[in-house]
Amino acid sequence: MKDITLKEIATKLGISITTVSKALKNYPDVSEKTKKSVIELAQHLHYTPNSFAVNLRTKESKTIGLIIPEVVHHFFSNVVNAIIDQAEKNGYLVIILQSNETLALEKKQVELLINKRVDGIIMSLSNESNNDDHIKEIMNRKIPFVMFDKIAKLSKCSKVIIDDQKAAFNAVQHLIDNGCKKIVHIRGPLNPQNSIDRYIGYKKALEKNNIPYDAKLVYTCENVTFEEGRAFAKQIIEEHADVDGIFAITDLVAVGVLAYFNENKINVPEQVAIIGFSNWFMSQVLTPKLSTVNQPSHEMGIASFNLLLEEMNCHKEGVPFTHKTIELDTEIIIRESSTRLKN
Repeated sequence: MKDITLKEIATKLGISITTVSKALKNYPDVSEKTKKSVIELAQHLHYTPNSFAVNLRTKESKTIGLIIPEVVHHFFSNVVNAIIDQAEKNGYLVIILQSNETLALEKKQVELLINKRVDGIIMSLSNESNNDDHIKEIMNRKIPFVMFDKIAKLSKCSKVIIDDQKAAFNAVQHLIDNGCKKIVHIRGPLNPQNSIDRYIGYKKALEKNNIPYDAKLVYTCENVTFEEGRAFAKQIIEEHADVDGIFAITDLVAVGVLAYFNENKINVPEQVAIIGFSNWFMSQVLTPKLSTVNQPSHEMGIASFNLLLEEMNCHKEGVPFTHKTIELDTEIIIRESSTRLKN
């Protein structure tokens, strides 16, 4: 079925295209009788406005793009919900794309959003991404752009982040305060900035407490999964039977560790204390309940959209916009997996 145009409605009713357009927009200088005739015919013919033509006139699509590494992750799902909620309140629709942690797909998605002429883009980078050409293309085209969580420090755009180094430092310090002396870090892939910063925070906490750093106590995830946590738990016990603390890059990995320990009757926290990162809802229903770093996902989504909206409004009005970085607070959530008496 071909698209119905204003011209066809006008021809059928014997009125001008301008009158049809005004009637559909409820202009006061069009009679109620004419409005009624136009609306009824438009509905009968299943007329819908040509969004591309509207975009050309208004120079707005009223859509934004959101690219995230994965939808199923508790943290990202909370961010998505917050962004959708804020976007709807401000008259925007959100195109949500998942990069699956791959650079090639992320590049295609950026190209798609640019071609769709979205008004702005919010993105958390994939594990393979950094300050690559597709990111520079967004900024070269002066498309309002906000990064959150997994960012490229060198990119000149607005960002919403947490202090991953400080949060990781506090997590490891908590383990040390509870008597841990030989602490493993299950870190994320080598490229993402948040993975790097959490690793640095781990090392700084050891250094401050005069605990020698041992590279053999660092295990690196490729995909940051439950299965990797479980596999590393087995490897850790086989290679370092005297380990007494584990700091995991995310709760999902920490849950994998905890599952293996529970199955093999390794007492947590008496033998090994565990702390994760993100405050996934599942961390509260495990036995023992998982200590973690609370990452403010909902607040991050709200802040990301509001920053983008501010830049989009400035862009629309031709007003210069200064990029901003918003840093949100984290906190240690102490539960059963890490609280034990000091030796």
